[in-house]
Amino acid sequence: MAQVLEFRLPDLGEGLTEAEIVRWLVEVGDVVAVDQPVVEVETAKAMVDVPCPYAGVVTARFGEEGSELPVGAPLITVAVGAAASTGATEASTGATEASDGSAEGSGNVLVGYGTSEAPARRRRVRPTPAVPAAANGRSIAAEPVGEPDDGRRAQTAGRDASGAVATARVDESGATAAGAPEAVMDGPVPVISPLVRRLARENGLDLKELTGSGPDGLILRADVEYALRAAAVQTRTAPVPAATPATAPATTPGGTRVPLKGVRGAVADKLSRSRTEIPDATCWVDADATELMRARAAMNAAGAPKISLLALLARICTAALARFPELNSTVDMAAREIVRLDAVHLGFAAQTERGLVVPVVKDAHARDAEALSAEFARLTEAARTGSLTPAELTGGTFTLNNYGVFGVDGSTPIINHPEAAMLGVGRIVPKPWVHEGELAVRQVVQLSLTFDHRVCDGGTAGGFLRYVADCVEQPAVLLRTL
Repeated sequence: MAQVLEFRLPDLGEGLTEAEIVRWLVEVGDVVAVDQPVVEVETAKAMVDVPCPYAGVVTARFGEEGSELPVGAPLITVAVGAAASTGATEASTGATEASDGSAEGSGNVLVGYGTSEAPARRRRVRPTPAVPAAANGRSIAAEPVGEPDDGRRAQTAGRDASGAVATARVDESGATAAGAPEAVMDGPVPVISPLVRRLARENGLDLKELTGSGPDGLILRADVEYALRAAAVQTRTAPVPAATPATAPATTPGGTRVPLKGVRGAVADKLSRSRTEIPDATCWVDADATELMRARAAMNAAGAPKISLLALLARICTAALARFPELNSTVDMAAREIVRLDAVHLGFAAQTERGLVVPVVKDAHARDAEALSAEFARLTEAARTGSLTPAELTGGTFTLNNYGVFGVDGSTPIINHPEAAMLGVGRIVPKPWVHEGELAVRQVVQLSLTFDHRVCDGGTAGGFLRYVADCVEQPAVLLRTL
């Protein structure tokens, strides 16, 4: 007899606690191989494919496209073993069995991440003949009860050809639960999910007033959301006393609400935190980039791999940070210390269809212009296709922001928390410029540096920016650091 193993949303790393289902890559009844991607999810960091560590037949999927699941919530169940071909039939009758720890998958839980141990031993859920039939005579699939799922109820749905769905909950002994407890439990509030607690806290909801529908009265996210919807309905239907013209509230104009989630939500959180926590300041300077453009043209005319302008600016940044290491640091306010970092992991801002992302070139200080060009090209393409991993979007120590590609001259960048500085580069355009005592048309660029005033004073920031400008105007200055 085949085993039906449950595969849960794995730990995505970097402190991520949930992901949105973008696209299912398999259907119920499909045969999957070990490490075959089964779902595409979007986190606050990146879009990733999640591979299944088991080979067999998909018997159930959990979550619709566009819905969010917490880490640890069930994704799919897979029938494995000699009788795997009958897994789809067993799932439709509710005869599912959880893993007992003896079957092992590949251990690969996420593309771009290492391996993990085989799933821990889980509670076995036995099929029960006591599952009631739906009103139309169709059978109802039982939901396996295992470890808590961060506030989301995992349900296995029984479907017939018409697509009708009904669900039932099974307790630890296998009997169908008739309903939620009728009284609020004494003692601690039965909530284990921090997401559920945060949702209630942010909406001013007292969890002690709720009756949980989970096992043993556990309060789930669905319970909190139901209570909030009920409160909203009650507020809308409650009679409102007539107000005098002098005290009547102003009418709010209509509009479209856009949820702050995924990449946009992560960007909003990080920028808000940066503005709240970092006392930043900005200085800027115009520089004559004519010689830098000529030097790049000469490099590319030599027949070697092309060198990008961004790579040259990055090489200038790493040389400047070697002279002014204060700007390659972070602030630990808990310890009241400035941490100066040895390696330069250079982030660069990239605008994509999913929003603004900041890929990171690791160990940029150890790369020459050619190697930097190749890495920038690779990460830019990955950003464009949405295939950047969370590891490629984190760990930066300094950011280079080339907003000149948008046709603007200057900006005051917001620091990419928890870094200490960001260099902004405007467009390079012909402008009148005094060169060698005479007025001439030169290629001019505006450079701006936003820095954390806790790590250095204006003299250090000005020295860094002046050195960058000198290298732009006279690339030969870089020869002193090569």
